[in-house]
Amino acid sequence: MNKPTVAIVGRPNVGKSTIFNRIVGERISIVEDVAGVTRDRIYSSADWLAHEFNLIDTGGIDIGDEPFLEQIRLQAEIAINEADVIIFLTNGREGVTDADEQVAKILYKTKKPVVLAVNKVDNPDMRDMIYDFYSLGFGDPYPVSGSHGLGLGDLLDAVAESFPEPGEDPIEDDVIRFSLIGRPNVGKSSLVNALLGEERVIVSDVAGTTTDAVDTSYEYEGQKYKIIDTAGMRKKGKVYENMEKYSVLRALKAIDRSDVVLIVINGEEGIREQDKRIAGYAEDAGKGVMFVVNKWDAIEKDDKTMNKFNEDIRKNFLFLDYAPIAYVSAKTKQRVTTLFDQIKVISENHSMRIQSSILNEVIEDAVARNPAPSDKGRRLRIYYVTQVAVKPPVFIVFVNEPELMHFSYERFLQNRLRESFGFEGTPIRLITRPRS
Repeated sequence: MNKPTVAIVGRPNVGKSTIFNRIVGERISIVEDVAGVTRDRIYSSADWLAHEFNLIDTGGIDIGDEPFLEQIRLQAEIAINEADVIIFLTNGREGVTDADEQVAKILYKTKKPVVLAVNKVDNPDMRDMIYDFYSLGFGDPYPVSGSHGLGLGDLLDAVAESFPEPGEDPIEDDVIRFSLIGRPNVGKSSLVNALLGEERVIVSDVAGTTTDAVDTSYEYEGQKYKIIDTAGMRKKGKVYENMEKYSVLRALKAIDRSDVVLIVINGEEGIREQDKRIAGYAEDAGKGVMFVVNKWDAIEKDDKTMNKFNEDIRKNFLFLDYAPIAYVSAKTKQRVTTLFDQIKVISENHSMRIQSSILNEVIEDAVARNPAPSDKGRRLRIYYVTQVAVKPPVFIVFVNEPELMHFSYERFLQNRLRESFGFEGTPIRLITRPRS
């Protein structure tokens, strides 16, 4: 089932990013003292009560040197295209401005639900300032405070009420779903055609030619696949000249519906920051992942070229060190069909279940070989491990004191599981719980 998408829209300096961070909370924070782990982004997964959704922060979208009102128009246009529900954010301390009215005029033209929020209402005595915002024509304004986190519950209740009814998205157990994601013009559609052996998807040298996400069923050597080609931008305009910055928005829904995600990199251009941003969402979503370096035929190579590219990928994607790398050419179809075999292996690993007795033997052996370090006289003790989920594999580790599980030791246990069971191409999650 697709998760709905919510966009926060408004003129500059109304607190869009603050509200965004409040809604996503800890989930936006990825902090490690290792290069290649931190990923700046303008979107995240969020949840409210029983609802999960994608959230877009248009305040984090860099339009460039466009004029003030043009920035507002472009931000709203992005949100209108991408979102199921729009949060129209204003600043209660400044009242209704001409810029707010400009945003409102743009939002009138869309059929998307719009929920009006008035930010910087930091205490109940300030609630009278919201009444002027009825003039914008979007019904009851919701007073909120990004700095204090006030009023967000009522706002999110209203947003959730506007979510579209969940549609049918039947999951066939014997079908492997995979998507191709990446920056515009890396050759995603060409790869789809090469995989299918026919011109099923429009291909052009113009970035953003693909206009809708296309699901294509295909069978290869007895295995059924469903290929999800991520969509490009729908409309022309100045904002789409910078599509590299926005292609990640279109990848979100395709990733959510996939078992395996192919991160397509242009071999001629090398790795860009946007590649890391897109890859980060696939990892966060717990999907099987592999790198596909396309246009390999166009590269002047020697015996060190591939090793150098491997090193660059591992250096820039430390958080995906388990993902295999394939080098292909959609143009010449070099090694393209080998992708199906790799996708199948990743899908099997993504769904792998380990018998508890075998799992605990591996963990006991790992702890015996490398006991957890002591912390102020206390030492982590692992009593039992059990697998509780697949897609991705999730393990609960019962211990004496969960706070003694250091990140580095958790990483050691993950590596030991990979050495013993493979898990190539899939993330694995360890959840630490007290034995009681």
